[in-house]
Amino acid sequence: MHFKNPTDEEIKEILTSKKRIAVVGLSDNPMKTSYMVSAVMQDAGFEIIPVNPSADEVLGVKAVKTLQDIDGHVDIVNVFRRSEYLPEVAKDAVAIGADVFWAQLGLANDEAYDYLKAHDTVSIMDKCIKVEYARLVR
Repeated sequence: MHFKNPTDEEIKEILTSKKRIAVVGLSDNPMKTSYMVSAVMQDAGFEIIPVNPSADEVLGVKAVKTLQDIDGHVDIVNVFRRSEYLPEVAKDAVAIGADVFWAQLGLANDEAYDYLKAHDTVSIMDKCIKVEYARLVR
């Protein structure tokens, strides 16, 4: 893996200035990590947009099937899909003009990283947004 994450200072700036997060792979099952992480971020004041083709609603918010179904600007695309799906999600994130692509802890893909870098989109990989928020902001 050759991806390079932003510095702690840059990640802190992202987490204090970006408030609208589209969560790809957000489960409607409260026992799943994606649900727990997103609930904490929602409680911290972030707007969570569930991207889940099989759910109608997650965390009290109407779910959308794809990133392209979201109205308005997306600050962060937070991804809870396996690493092999990251290039596809990265292309969708660039297509909608998202500021930041964030692949959760354990997820990374060099092809996605290279694509995002070529399209001037900030990418963070193999880090949990909830953990980084608690560590750098709270």
